[in-house]
Amino acid sequence: MKNRRLKKKIGLLALNLFFVVVCFVTLIPVLYAFSVSLNEQNSLVGSTFSFIPKTLTLEHYKRVFTDEPIVLWFTNSVILAVASVTVSLSVAVPSAYVFSRKEFAGRKTILKILMLLYSFPSILSMFAIYKLMSPFGLVDSRIGLVIIYSGTMAVFGLWNLKGYFDTIPYDIEEAAMIDGANGFQIVKLIVLPLAKPSVIVTAMMVLIYVWNEYIFAITFLTGAKKYTLAAGLYGLQATEMSGSWPVFAAASLMISLPVLIIFFLVQKHMQSGLSAGGVKG
Repeated sequence: MKNRRLKKKIGLLALNLFFVVVCFVTLIPVLYAFSVSLNEQNSLVGSTFSFIPKTLTLEHYKRVFTDEPIVLWFTNSVILAVASVTVSLSVAVPSAYVFSRKEFAGRKTILKILMLLYSFPSILSMFAIYKLMSPFGLVDSRIGLVIIYSGTMAVFGLWNLKGYFDTIPYDIEEAAMIDGANGFQIVKLIVLPLAKPSVIVTAMMVLIYVWNEYIFAITFLTGAKKYTLAAGLYGLQATEMSGSWPVFAAASLMISLPVLIIFFLVQKHMQSGLSAGGVKG
């Protein structure tokens, strides 16, 4: 018995050490960027580079805010993220509930078509999207990007939320109907509170996608004043700031910070939302 307990403790200790090492390895690029951003010398690799900078400076972070319109890019990203999350959830939540609870002709076929469309690489449809949006004046506009982002992530939200709605017993809704609750009250007061973890996870995934997306942003937006943070960062790397890697590293870390903060604020909902969202299809 003692040997079995000892082996179990050793196994748990080895497993914990393994995950600590994995976490450290995944953090190496972040720590590397942080080191570069604090390094007074403009070097990435080579004989003069040190992972722990010999001379520390915050000048590069200052330059991010003074030399580039990062506040404007941040505002553009927030507007696009809030609008895309709102539209995506407004479409995905009721659609997922309908596909989860209602039986109608073509239900499975529609779900398969939506999954096929979501699996199709969006970059391959960029030319078609451009041709469709151009006559309506949606190119070089935030509304056009919101439509693209929402259309892409609404399908993901539908599938993720449907899986969660499938795990909610229908008996709860039947009991509410017996008590006199209508359909709207059931969804608002019973289903959505129970599905809160999955809704938060879906919103977080949409936020991360919009925050990091830059291919559509640099294709459909022109001019640095309309750039998002990801597009602006790409512009820094591709143009004049490519010679200042510490500034680029500082900008990269500053751009990642808002999403990281939001993630830590909602992380208690992440595990249950992610695990339950894929239980049923």
